[in-house]
Amino acid sequence: MTTFELTEHFPVDPDHLQRLHARLEREANTGDLLDIAYRTVDSAVGPLLLAATTRGLVRLAFASEGHDDVLLTLSQRLSPRVLEAPARLDSIARQLDEYFAGSRHRFDVVLDWSLSQGFRRTVLEHLNTDVSYGLTASYAALAELSGSPRAVRAVGTACATNPIPIVVPCHRVIRSDGAIGAYRGGPVAKRVLLDLERTQ
Repeated sequence: MTTFELTEHFPVDPDHLQRLHARLEREANTGDLLDIAYRTVDSAVGPLLLAATTRGLVRLAFASEGHDDVLLTLSQRLSPRVLEAPARLDSIARQLDEYFAGSRHRFDVVLDWSLSQGFRRTVLEHLNTDVSYGLTASYAALAELSGSPRAVRAVGTACATNPIPIVVPCHRVIRSDGAIGAYRGGPVAKRVLLDLERTQ
């Protein structure tokens, strides 16, 4: 019997599915069976995927990255115990809303750095603490802040592979000539974020 035939004989009740999912989410949480919770939120730069482990926010992804692909990668790299559990991410979703509304200039979120190691993590940590809202820094300046003035290309790679963009603000890193440079979410998203911060 095909899936179509099954649904024809046993119609799917959306409310029933929602109740089943809520029960699964509850049992996964109470039984400590959920390693990665995720949800999506709408934003000025399109739908964003948020994913968190018990240690903190581990991933924020743009639609252009392919949310299903991102979840698959998380399941392969961190844990296969992944479930849509929006309540776990309510705080960061609210903070993102406030950020895009212009009323939040700094995120108060615990981060899980599992996807960034070594020099890349050092770069992103400096970026997160040293380049404030409304300001920009060149890749060269960030390399110097990170203790390796010649590692400009490595800084570019760290920004390009930043697993938690927006919250860890790699959009604030631009080229020395003033050009905005590349961005994981694309140049339009980067421009939107820079413009948002300049107008507040």
